[in-house]
Order: sequence, then structure tokens, then C-alpha cells
Amino acid sequence: MENKSNSFNNLSLSSRALKGVADLGFEEPTAIQTKCIPILIKGIDLIGQSQTGSGKTAAFVLPMLDKIDFSNKIIQGLILCPTRELCLQVVSEIKKLGRSFNGLQVASIIGGVPGRDQAQILENGVHIIVATPGRLSDHINRSQVNLQSIKYVVLDEADKLLEMGFENEVKHIMKSLPKKRQTVFFSATIHETIQNLSHKYQSNPVFIEVENSLTNKVMIKEYLYQIDRANDSTNFLQNKINTLIRILHQHSKGSTLIFCNQKSTVSEIEESLSKNDVNCAILSGDLEQRERDRVITLYKNGSIRILIATDIAARGLDIEQIGLVINFDLPNQAETYIHRIGRTGRAGKEGLAVSIMNSNEEIKIVMIEKFTGRTMIRDKLGFKNQHGLSSSFQFAKMQTLHISGGKKDRLRPTDLLGALTAQPDAISASDIGKIDIQDRFSFVAITSELVNRASDKLRNSRIKGSKFKIKIVK
Repeated sequence: MENKSNSFNNLSLSSRALKGVADLGFEEPTAIQTKCIPILIKGIDLIGQSQTGSGKTAAFVLPMLDKIDFSNKIIQGLILCPTRELCLQVVSEIKKLGRSFNGLQVASIIGGVPGRDQAQILENGVHIIVATPGRLSDHINRSQVNLQSIKYVVLDEADKLLEMGFENEVKHIMKSLPKKRQTVFFSATIHETIQNLSHKYQSNPVFIEVENSLTNKVMIKEYLYQIDRANDSTNFLQNKINTLIRILHQHSKGSTLIFCNQKSTVSEIEESLSKNDVNCAILSGDLEQRERDRVITLYKNGSIRILIATDIAARGLDIEQIGLVINFDLPNQAETYIHRIGRTGRAGKEGLAVSIMNSNEEIKIVMIEKFTGRTMIRDKLGFKNQHGLSSSFQFAKMQTLHISGGKKDRLRPTDLLGALTAQPDAISASDIGKIDIQDRFSFVAITSELVNRASDKLRNSRIKGSKFKIKIVK
């Protein structure tokens, strides 16, 4: 990389870390990376205030990788995250950035997967663990994890850790760490409770704040529709769902993410849309990890068109292209609104965000517009198909095939791509979407019209000398 003034070369990172950055195609550090990495490299405690999408994960992962002794397979780095999805996202980021660090072992310690398997991983030895507080606290209680060699601990999205009620577990974990360590907090907001935790667990931390780039995002069109608050809560909810259906007609943008404030509302919407055979799914904290992974994979590859979720369930989702974000319920905090709509309009593309407002929620709108510095477009909905959705909403562009082989079977994306595009009866590469290889199985997205043909083709093919079971994921 060139030695420009705004360059990773100027951040005191090792050659291995710089190679990892270069291999991923990163040319210039973000504001949070420029400000935090030199401080963290020096071993100084830090509080970083930044929003999602600022590049904060690389800001704390790169210095952590440079501090690990990879010849000693003991836990030296700990990252606490509020949700399972965010943990998995951070683990993925560590693996990408750490490709040049030979021998790197990183593990997620999260709920929804067998504790015995995690205990075995911990016993075998890892360098970095990324954990949810509840599951890690449980392993501590069972004496299944030794945290006494940790040099570097990060509380990622610290505000959400506390909002979700993990304060006691966080304190329990912090008591299990060695006193001599580097402690880092990253948070979208810094309130009194976080300041108290900092006072208790950090030593002379440096405070770094970067401007909220999402508030300046001009690539998102924001619409607002008002409905009257009815006395009958059941009729009101149905009226609101009918409004949602009309929004989906008027603002049809493909991949759609609907936010609700409560799990019960998520279920009500999913039930109503499913009655119309709408291609949708829910993301709920009640789902088992395997089912959550399945839903997220299908949504990412275009096999699910509409995803309905609460903020907690959607935390940590890393999805590049979402055409439409709908606030079925207005959030209680302006910061949450920014976080929600920031899922659309990425990579220089125009995004679309639509909010539904009750007649008594004007104060929330005032708060949000003051925070963002923008005025939402007040609009009216048409009445076409008011109580039903057209057939275009019943089908997704893609469908997904499940293959009964994965990394353990030495399968690679190129193997599946090659099998599908081989003659005779070849599937065009343009009709093949995201290929996701897991340890024991794989997913491949196929244009819906060709999914049966692709299924038959793979079923009759030998891949790496073997035949695998193929099924269409419903």
C-alpha cells in the first residue's frame, strides 16, 4: 500500500495485520479506525462512541491480533456482544482480518448450540473468544473456561449489553479476568451506567467519538404514513397491518426488513402475511440457533423476500442490499431509528425507509427529525389491493438448495459452481446466487424458475467423487 497520509501504514500495525487489510481490499481507514488503532496498539484503555457501519470491528480486532501470542493456545482476547448474530459476525471478521496470522484459533461462545461442544473447544484451546454474556457466565460457573490469561477485552455495543439486561453477567465476567489487562468499550451511546462500568473496570480510558455518518446519509428516502389510533386494539392492529400491505404495494423494492417493537407483533404480521401466501419469515429470539442461521442465510441470498424482526433479534445482521426498511412501530429512541434505516441505501445505492405513525406519536417524529436533521416525506397511500397482496409477493427471486456436504467433505464454492454450470443441461452462472459452505452442509441459491432443474442436476452429479443428498429448502 502507498504511504499516504490517510493510510493503514501510518497506524503502527504489524506487517501481518497490514497484509490482512490489503487482502480484503481496504485502502483507507475509517475515522474510528484512524483515531482508535494507534491508541489501542499502545495498550491504553478506550471508550469509543460510534454507530454501526463505522468500521469499529476492525478498529478493535486489528490491535487485538497484534497482541496475541499464537504459539500459546490459551485465551488471550475476549469480545462480549449482546446477540448471537453479532458474535458470529465478529468471528467472521476476525477470521478474514487474521488470515496472515498462522495458527489463529477463534471461537464463538453463544446460546442455541450445545454447551458440551463449546466446553470441548475451550478445553482444546483457542486464542480469542467472542461471547454472549449469558453463555460465557454459565461456562464460568461450571469451571469450563479459564480467563486468567486474557490481555485484551472488548465490550462491543456496550449500550445494548446493558439494555438487554446483561449487567450482572458482565460484572460476573469482569471479576473473572486478570487485573492487568486492556479494557475497551464501544457503544453508540454513552450513558451513566456505561460511565459507571468504565470507572470500575477501566484505567484512565481515552474517549474517542466520531461523527454519526448515518445522520448525514442522503441516499435514503424517508416516508411517513399516519393512521388513526382506534379504541379497539385488535381492530387497530389489523388496520395497521392493512396499511403495511398497502405500503408493500406502493413501495415494492424487493428485499424488505420490517421492524416491530414486540415479539408478539412480529408473529401477528407473519401470520397475516402468510395467509396471503406472502414469501416472508420472522427473526425471533425464541428461534434455535440453527433455525436463525437458516432464516438469515435464505434472506441474504434472496430466497426470503420479507423479514420481520425486533431490534434485538436483528442486532448484528450483516446484509448488504436491503431495498426497503419499514418501521411498523416507531422506535422509542432516535438512535434506534438511525440504526434501523441504516440497513438500506448502502454501497452508494439509494435506499428507502417507511414509517407508520399513530395519531398520538407526533412527539416521536419531532424527536427523530431533530436528531437526523431531516424531514420525512408525509405521503398518502393508494387504495389498490387494500386487503390483499398480488401474486408477485408470493415468490422470491431465488430459492435455496441444501447439499448434504460441506467443508468437512472438502467442498468449495467452485465445486458446486462447476457442477451446476457443466454440460449437459448447464445452469448459467447468472442464475446461481450466493453459495454458503458450512462444516457438514452447504446452501446454494438458484433462480426460482430453475431450482428443480438445478436440484436434479446436482443430485445426478458426482462432486469431489461423491454424490450428495439434495433438497429444496422451504
